[in-house]
Parts: sequence; structure tokens; C-alpha cells
Amino acid sequence: MRKSTFSLVRRSSFVLLLLLCLYRLEGHAFERNLWDDGWRFAICQDDSPQQSVFDDSAWRLLDLPHDWAIEEDFHALHPSGANGGALPGGKGWYRKHLVLQDKDASSRYALHFDGAYMNTSVYVNSQLVGTRPYGFISFSFDLTPYLNKQGDNVIAVKVDNSHQPNSRWYTGCGIYRHVYLMKSTDVRVAQWGVQAITEVKKGVGNVMLNTQIENLSGRNRRLIVRQKVWNKNHEVVAQSSKALNVVASATMVSQQMRVQKPKLWSLSSPYLYTVTTEVLENDRVIDCDTFKLGLRTVKFDVQKGFFLNGENIKINGVCLHGDLGCLGAAINEDALHRQVKMMMEMGVNAIRCSHNPPAPELLNLCDSLGVLVVDESFDSWLQGKTPYDYSLYFKSWFERDLRDMVLRDRNHPSIILWSIGNEVLEQWNKVNNSGMALEDVNILLNNTRDKSALSQGDTLNLNSKLTQALAAIVRRYDPTRMITAGCNEVSPNNNLFKSGALDVIGFNYHQKKVKDVPQNFPGKPFLMTETVSALQTRGYYKMPSDSLFRMPGKKRPFTDPTFLCSSYDNSCAYWGSTHEQTWDVVKHTPYCAGQFIWTGFDYIGEPTPFNFPARSSYFGIIDLAGFPKDCYYMYQSEWTDKPVLHLFPHWNWIEGQTIDLWCYYNQADEVELFINGKSQGVRQKRNDHEYHVAWRVTFEPGEACVVARKNGKVVGEQARKTAGTPHHIRLTPNRQVLKANGRSLSFVSVEVVDKDGNLCPWAENNIHFSLSGDAKIAGVDNGSPFSLERFQANERCAFFGKCLVVVQAGKKPSNIQLTAKGVDLAPQTINIKSE
Repeated sequence: MRKSTFSLVRRSSFVLLLLLCLYRLEGHAFERNLWDDGWRFAICQDDSPQQSVFDDSAWRLLDLPHDWAIEEDFHALHPSGANGGALPGGKGWYRKHLVLQDKDASSRYALHFDGAYMNTSVYVNSQLVGTRPYGFISFSFDLTPYLNKQGDNVIAVKVDNSHQPNSRWYTGCGIYRHVYLMKSTDVRVAQWGVQAITEVKKGVGNVMLNTQIENLSGRNRRLIVRQKVWNKNHEVVAQSSKALNVVASATMVSQQMRVQKPKLWSLSSPYLYTVTTEVLENDRVIDCDTFKLGLRTVKFDVQKGFFLNGENIKINGVCLHGDLGCLGAAINEDALHRQVKMMMEMGVNAIRCSHNPPAPELLNLCDSLGVLVVDESFDSWLQGKTPYDYSLYFKSWFERDLRDMVLRDRNHPSIILWSIGNEVLEQWNKVNNSGMALEDVNILLNNTRDKSALSQGDTLNLNSKLTQALAAIVRRYDPTRMITAGCNEVSPNNNLFKSGALDVIGFNYHQKKVKDVPQNFPGKPFLMTETVSALQTRGYYKMPSDSLFRMPGKKRPFTDPTFLCSSYDNSCAYWGSTHEQTWDVVKHTPYCAGQFIWTGFDYIGEPTPFNFPARSSYFGIIDLAGFPKDCYYMYQSEWTDKPVLHLFPHWNWIEGQTIDLWCYYNQADEVELFINGKSQGVRQKRNDHEYHVAWRVTFEPGEACVVARKNGKVVGEQARKTAGTPHHIRLTPNRQVLKANGRSLSFVSVEVVDKDGNLCPWAENNIHFSLSGDAKIAGVDNGSPFSLERFQANERCAFFGKCLVVVQAGKKPSNIQLTAKGVDLAPQTINIKSE
């Protein structure tokens, strides 16, 4: 896709393009400008803002990306329901002026949206340019026929998210991804018009580039298409040029290149080349396109799982929704980078984009950091799960939306699989969910059904044929990758499986049926596309820890006045399993390529097993504020080479109370627990199917300490001390130097501690924040799934001793001071610099 200075300087990965392409822009024939700044915004229920003469001077001035719902209050009566985050919808309008002085009759302008939720309509000078219903897809509109090239133009964008519920999770509201204004000539590389088909064989990287050239001039043109592959040292390692006559519509040109001794894209070394495409006419560059390219081999094997570059790798993945906690759905590169890096530090090597096309920034991150991706299209097809979801638009839009997802994303080396759907109701013949409460949809999806609900005989029904049609669209635009779908009906008579269109069998849950896969799906590779659904609240522990709590059960409503789920690995949804149970199956099943855990982070909405006032999920390995739950360290002990010794829970209880202590560890033979210096016994994992050790002890104030030994030598110690009265606040920023760009973030952890610095695990103090310098508080959180405090505020109550404040730099270099205060707590101030 075209890049310009506006987008390039924000990401170091694009600096090479700046050097290669932009210096040729003497005539500014082709540009792609980030167009986020300076929009007017208001919630407006009528359509009068589409008119050019509409007075928007009293409207709020803001920069995109923007999510208006995250700024509001939670409420039980919001039509999104608790599953949608209990936040409002509505109809929002954005307006901006485009002033042109362009005398070139051949120039063309387009407005590109990476994503807006949902039903987005664009108007130019009072005229409707177009509408796009799907809230997760990227799309563009050609503005040229509606523009005044010599003067002022009014761009009005309506985003209509008023019909709710339309999703099973929080989607956000508004233009929540980046917007670009694109200028080109009337002959150009089509958007997403260069496809790279790669093969690595005998030490050579073969690169086939298929390029679509659009000709809107109305006459045939004589052109040269010049393409080059550049390494990280700015050296050309392969190139090809081809002269052609482009007819007055579109022409496809293919060029083959060879990269000698290529550096492969891998998890440990995600090497990226840069591909540039230049269109020349009369020796003048009239268009330029660029993208990153990774050379690697991918294979799914029936018996041994997944291979990357010939190496057998277990896919240790997580599912992620698109929201960024207290920041809402509005994309932010710093927040996204924080999420992905925390996942990687846990040992995650793959992300499933659930259940929709992701922000382009996520794919760019995964390309550059070395993380595998399953790119997913839809959560519903023709049969809907909520009253106003994508099923209303599917019949008219599925081909366009699926095509655009594949065209946009197909050159990303991180993507290893396409998923054409998640738990779609077309798995069965017919599902009646009319009048069903939104919180009961997951129960509907996971109910056991008799054979009559499944495919019968050898004749394919309409649902199987629809599966084939969707897969055919994907293969038409990308024949290089396999296709899967997340299915929670694991019978071979599932209509999706029966279609024969899925290359990789994907199970959602049902780990007990994994043993039957070779018999039920002979010759098919296998992947657990969604697993676990454990329910945990960071900091809360329900005993006895060896009791399994399955919630909510098949009967609703489910109630528990605490609204808490145990952070021992002993609580899960009734259709799911614990972290340890599932990992044991995946680990010891060679033909299972891996798993994607539901979920890496908590997300807003779907507060299973509860309803309002719960308004965000309990599924995450990391809570909504970004604080790891204890199971994080189980995976880290299994999935990484880092030494891990993690003792939990805390050591603040009632004297004489019976307490269960767990410990995750690796790189040791045994661990021994001491309470105030007295040994409570040595524990060892007895076999390769155990993932923690435990003690049941009587609480006495002081210190619980675990010592790890290998070959009799101490290799690690960790202590939990009884905290005293809350004394002061401790602030810990993840970054102390920011960019003065109006978007750079520092996530500051806030802890209530005693006089000795021990975390007070039961503290609920209300913490107030103040800032000096050119910065603002972008959001606050504490990880509580049922707190009804606003995310946009300057205060937050601690939740089990912790909360979070997010500081966002302004656009001027500044020395920023953040101060946190609380009643009967010594305050703390930290310094953050933006430059």
C-alpha cells in the first residue's frame, strides 16, 4: 500500500520506504497522507450534518482514531447489554474540510479507512459517496467525482452504531482506526494490487509478483512496471522490469525474481525485505507501491503438526479481541505493542484475530516481532447470533468483505492460516435462537445436539455449499495458504467439515475429543482454534483449590454476589477446561499443531459467567488493566527458557485460616516451602503431566518462602510477606521517555503498599491523579470486571491493591509530572519526558 512521510516517520519499519520511494515525489503524483488530525465530531441522530452548509463550529475538535463509547458511563439499560460492555451506541458524525488547488485533470483522490464501527457513510459536498456496513473491514471511497479541485470541500462521515446488540463483545463506536487521504494519477497500482507468491527451495527465494494496474484515463497507455526487492541494508537483491500496454480498464502483470541465499522469516529472526513497485511512463515515475516481504515455508502435517522453515513448532497461541482496555477500540500502536510484547514474554508465538479482520498495525507488529497469525473473517454468516449483527448484511457483502480481507493481508509473512468463520450456526442444519437472551448465546453454541441437527448422507446441503463458496473466494485471491474455521461442533457431520473445503480441522474446546481426530478426520491436519475458557479474577482465590468450579452451568441466570472467579486454575466455563488440563492434551498430542487460548487479555464485554454489573470478561491470562494473572507464569514455565518460580497467593489472611499455596516453576528438581523459617515440605512434579505443586497450610503472619533446587543446589527463592497497613503509593511506568506526537503512551502501574514496600493485597483505596506538562490522562483501570467507574477519569479505586493510569503525551516536547494521591496514603510523583 502507498506510504507517505505522514505515516512513515511514525514507524521505524517504514523508514526504508522513505528513502526508496519518496525522494521521487518531485511532482507529488502519488501520495498517501495520514488524515487523522482535526476532525469535528458530535453525536447527532438526524442526517443534517451531511449538508455542506451545516454549522459544526460548536462541535468537539479531535484527532482520530476515536471511540466515543469508551468515554461514557456504564449502564444496565444500554441496548448493547453487558455482553457489549454496557456502554452506549448511537450515531456519530465526523466532519473535515479538504482545500485543494489542483489543476491536474488526471489526479484522483480517495479516502481510506482502516476501520470504522459500523455502517459508515461518506458524504462529499452534500453528496453520498458510499456506505460500508461491516465494522471491522478496511475500505476506501473514490472522492474524485464529487470534489471541487479548486477550492473548499466538506467531508462528512456518519458512523451508525445505533442498532444494538450487534455483537457478542464490545466493538467500540466511531472511526476507531486510521484514515488516509490518497492522491494518485489516473493510472496507478490498484489498492492492495501487488501479490507476492513466494517459494524457498534449495537456498533460493523465488518471488512471483502479480500486479494489477488500473487505468482510469479512458485510453491505452504504454508503461513500464519496475519492481525491486531490497534487504535491510538498502541493497537491491532482486529486480525485474516489464514494458506493457495497459488497456483502458485494468491489466495484470507478473514478474518472477530470485533472491539468492535468502534470510528466512522466523520466530527468532523475523527478517523482512522491502518490495517496491514503480509505474513509469515516458521515464517518469507516476505511481509507487511498497510492502514488507518475508520469505519462509509453512506446512501443516497430519501426524506431526506445524512446521515453519522445516522446523516442527508447537503453536502456543492466544485469541485476542480488538479493544485496548480502558482506551477502548481506538487503535494505538504503543498500547498494541505492549499487549503483544507481554504475550511474547509469556511464550506466546501466535495470535488468532477473533473474530474479525484486525487492525493493520497488529499484522505489522507480528511481521516485525516474529509472531504467527490466524486471520479470521466473520463471527456469523447468514444465521445471526444477535438481533443486528453481520448476518443482516452477509448475503450482500460477504464476497466483497472476504475478498478485501485477503487482498489487504495476503502479503504478511506472519499469517499462516485464513479462518472463514467462528462458531457459525451453519455448522448445524438449522438453529432457532429467536428471542434468546444475549448472555445465553454461548450456551446455545455449546449445547450437545443429536444427529438430526447435522449433515445427513453424502449430499451436501446449502450450509456445506456456502462453506465451499467462502473457501473458494479465499483461494481465488490467495492460493498459498490453508483455510480453517473455529468449530465447536466436532462431529465429522458438522456441515463445515462435511463440505471438504477446510484444509485444517479447527476445534473450539472439546479437548476430550482430540484423541478421536485421526479416526474422524483421516488425512486432515488438526489445530485447536480456541481452548480453555478459564474464569479468573486477578488477586482472588477460592478454596479449596483442588475443587473445580464450572460456571455458569446450563441454567440461567447464574448468580454469585461476589462477582469473582478464583485465580487458582480451578474455575472455567462449563464448555471449557482449566489451563493445565488443556495444555496437557496439546503438549502430548503430536498431531495437534497447537492451540489458541481464550483469551490472552481480558476484553470489554461478554462477562461470563455473570451479567451486569459485570461488564468485561474473566477469560484473560492478563486482566483488562494489563496485570498478569497467576496462570501467566504456568505458561511461561512451559513455553519459555526463562527461569520461573512463582508462589501464590499473597500472605495476608486470617490467623489460623487454612490456605492453599501453589507454585509454578521450571529449571529445578524440587521446591520447598517455608513458613516463618519452618519447612512445610518438599514438592516435586512427579511426571510430565503435572504443572504445579501445592501445599495446604495454616496461616500465620510473617513470611511464606519457596526455595527451588536443582541437583541439590539452590537456584531460586521467592517470598510472600504479610503486608501491614497501607502506607504509600508506588508508581511504575513502563516507559519514561515518550514521543511528543499526541499519541505516545506510558502505562503506569499503581500499587498501594505498606511502609516496607509490600503490596497490600486487599487495598481498595481511591487514588487521584494529576498531571503537569503537555500531556493528558488517556485512561484509568484496575482490572475489575465489574467496576462501574469510568475509564476516562482522573481517579481510580485500587482492586486487590493495584490500578493503572495511562499517560498520553501531547504534541509539544515537555517534562511531564504525574502525581498520585490517596486518603491516609503518602503520595508519589514521577517524571516522564516527551521529546
